[in-house]
Amino acid sequence: MAALEVILLQRVEKLGQMGDVVKVKPGFARNFLLPQKKALRATKDNRAQFEQQRAQLEAQNLRRREEAERVAERVGGLSVTIIRQAGEGGGLYGSVSARDIADGCTEGGLTVNRSQVVLEHPIKTLGLSKVRVVLHPEVWIPVTVNVARSPEEAERQARGERIGVEAEDEQPAMPEDMFDPGAGEQPQP
Repeated sequence: MAALEVILLQRVEKLGQMGDVVKVKPGFARNFLLPQKKALRATKDNRAQFEQQRAQLEAQNLRRREEAERVAERVGGLSVTIIRQAGEGGGLYGSVSARDIADGCTEGGLTVNRSQVVLEHPIKTLGLSKVRVVLHPEVWIPVTVNVARSPEEAERQARGERIGVEAEDEQPAMPEDMFDPGAGEQPQP
């Protein structure tokens, strides 16, 4: 299939800036860019319409960006705690999804939806992970996701303690002579 030309109405990561005319696959345009109002088909009429509205669109984009930057400054360093069941080795029964992280951010005071959470890879183990939350196509904040079995374990992880090591450290040391078969015996006369 031939590539389809579109005019970007906002910055799209790994594609271009507002006003760029780019070629994309028809499915990407039809299923993502056009329904989400991120682009227009690059027809002669749409190009003329975009040029007339360009200043207005850039002003709107600038206002939204400034608002997103203010929100980013206010909630910088956000940490989300998610309680999950896990096996002995720390592997989760399932994984933490973008929806779980978005719900945790909302509880923490930052209203986002799951499409704004960028997971590089699924979170399938206990511990701390960093994810990106995109507030605007040009503004994102890092969010620390703390996955634990209980709130107490989450607090310990947040302080920097390693979970699972404490059990090994608490076992009493075995006496050295326990492993020497001749130790502790009285010589026979």
